[in-house]
Amino acid sequence: MTIDVTPKVSAYAAPDRDYRVPYLPVGSKVGAAELEAVSQVLRSGATLSGGAWRARFEEDFRSYVGTPYALSTTSGTVSLELAIHLLDLRPGDEVVVTPQTYQATLQPLFQYPQVRVRFCDVSPDTMNMDPVRLEELVNHRTRAVILVHYGGLPADMQAITAIARAHDAVVIEDSAHAIGSSYQGRRPGSLGDIGCFSFHSSKNITTLGEGGMLTLHNEEWAQRIERLRGNETDAHFVPHLHRFGDSAEALPGALYPGNAYTHDCAALLRHGTNATLSEAAAAVGSVQLAALPELVARRRLIASRLREVLENHADCVELPAEPAGAEQSHHLFTFFVRGPRKIDRDRLVNELRERGVQMILRYFPLHLTPEWRARSHYYGECPVAERLWFHEQVNLPCHPGLSDKETELLCDLLDDALRTVRRDRKQKPC
Repeated sequence: MTIDVTPKVSAYAAPDRDYRVPYLPVGSKVGAAELEAVSQVLRSGATLSGGAWRARFEEDFRSYVGTPYALSTTSGTVSLELAIHLLDLRPGDEVVVTPQTYQATLQPLFQYPQVRVRFCDVSPDTMNMDPVRLEELVNHRTRAVILVHYGGLPADMQAITAIARAHDAVVIEDSAHAIGSSYQGRRPGSLGDIGCFSFHSSKNITTLGEGGMLTLHNEEWAQRIERLRGNETDAHFVPHLHRFGDSAEALPGALYPGNAYTHDCAALLRHGTNATLSEAAAAVGSVQLAALPELVARRRLIASRLREVLENHADCVELPAEPAGAEQSHHLFTFFVRGPRKIDRDRLVNELRERGVQMILRYFPLHLTPEWRARSHYYGECPVAERLWFHEQVNLPCHPGLSDKETELLCDLLDDALRTVRRDRKQKPC
């Protein structure tokens, strides 16, 4: 049986045309090593859920990130949901968030209508949370700061964590873009209190298309996540011995009596869920993690070629600034249309698209979406993020699936598009 894997509808592929330089929906590469790992799992006869491969992947990830705990989940979205649950939010609490991210980062906060969500504007040089603006927003009610390492470029964690610590606020790092990055010798996901990773097909490594990870320093939180992802409730229990008729204890081999004989539930915090990463997915994750240096090196090589082109147009474009001691994984390649020779961003994007470069801009400022506007957010709340999105930001394809030939073609098309827009600007001054 042959399965047609051609994308029918995709956020990464426009169905109206073929692109000379595509923005592939696959952010990694898989091959013989991944196939062999899956084959080993299937041939082993062992459990396909919650077994030795998951334990190995989590241990590998703990070691890589540098945290005492790493717990895998079925997706990055689930990791974020569980992380936000650990905050134990109450009415009147506040959470400071970034507007420049995918919707999954913040969607769990809709469960808390009596919690105030405050959008912190981004730095014009990085698109990451601006510590200066953060200082203005945090107060004694701030329970957490949720940030993103946009495109794999680490946020200014020294400043952000100092501000959060001064207000006893938890720092959650959405590190979905940042596996392979580093900040002052440490890995994203270990810099705050909780790290959340995604292994979606588009990310720098994958676990068969979906998967996630939580990295933590706090043992109690790790235990709570362990229970929740295994379909147990997160609750406050108090000791109380019970008999059920003639039954004073569970028989050996009885499934899931848990603490039914020994405790009462004083308060139920959250229901559990099945967020168990499959053994096949975990096996692929371990192989992909081992290949990460090679995958990131390829991204950096492509990014260096793109930088060379952009440096020839430095009077009208600008690259993001990297914090001191930071190395980025280039999950996204972003630059800004700005400088003394002003050109039109939309015109440049259209010129690139017409030349056959698939253009996808990430991400629309979340505070302007209908659901967040319904919670009293508005245009003008984050003017820097708005200016970047509507006028300056450009994302180019930058992934290991680009061949050398495609990379050089992309560089040529980028240079040609910039020259065309610059020439037309001279002919028709603004």
